[in-house]
Amino acid sequence: MHRNEYGDLAAFVVVAEEGSFTRAAARMGTSQSALSYTVSRLEERLGLRLLARTTRNISVTEAGAKLLVTLKPAFEDIRRSLDSLDELRGKPAGTIRITSTRSAADTILMPVVRGLMAEYPDLHIEVSIDQKLSDIVGEGFDAGIRLGEQVEKDMIAVRISPDLEMMVVGSPGYFKKYGKPETPHDLMRHNCINLRLPTKGDLYSWEFEKDGRPLNVRVQGQFICNDVPMIIDTGLQGGGLVCLPNDTVQDLIAEGRLVRVLEDWCPPFPGYHLYYPSRRQNSPAFTLLVDHLRWRG
Repeated sequence: MHRNEYGDLAAFVVVAEEGSFTRAAARMGTSQSALSYTVSRLEERLGLRLLARTTRNISVTEAGAKLLVTLKPAFEDIRRSLDSLDELRGKPAGTIRITSTRSAADTILMPVVRGLMAEYPDLHIEVSIDQKLSDIVGEGFDAGIRLGEQVEKDMIAVRISPDLEMMVVGSPGYFKKYGKPETPHDLMRHNCINLRLPTKGDLYSWEFEKDGRPLNVRVQGQFICNDVPMIIDTGLQGGGLVCLPNDTVQDLIAEGRLVRVLEDWCPPFPGYHLYYPSRRQNSPAFTLLVDHLRWRG
């Protein structure tokens, strides 16, 4: 293969990922016209249409999708191999791409990331905030951060937080007006704020347990949202009861802005884990990040 063909293939991968010649050109530091010519040259050489172009968007064809499945892991392996050479320079360097939920990124990941980037100027970290479960291999991430119970069994999982627990909370004003529920069954007469889950779009069923017996409650209320900060804000304004992990509301409880109820119905569950494929070749930079994130409580 001619060396220019590697560049053409890399350009195709970026355009396919971005779904736009404009965004891909900005990412690669080139012009839109030059990138369009590069991909067209690749298509002509292969004798196949790789991208379906319209005036509004770009999508991969069947041939393009098949090629992309092969290319993305290959280019990721090349990048990791190059990163691993940084070990010879005596200091961690290279790029690490991580997908994380907002809460885990704010409370766990970013404090570590900021410290490492300040100490190692050649270390670059890209964080993608996403609530859904990402295919980290297919989407080109080095690792992901999710709750332990969400991590696939074929992944290496490293605990990076203590156990969490769900908390049912409301504003002092809400409880003054409507009273407090004493059991999960009492929630049926309360205005509860529903969370729309990011994966299949279902509503979160509030999960409880006592004396080893689980209980799920399909709550009702006036407000439904898929954004946790907006749900919390609505709860603070007295708009209803909220059920969220303790790391998202515990500071507001300590400040007295939210009040917790049903405490003995909410047992702990596995906290956040960093996960990555078992076949991954770990660079010194990635190993450093894992070591700093590892929970030692």
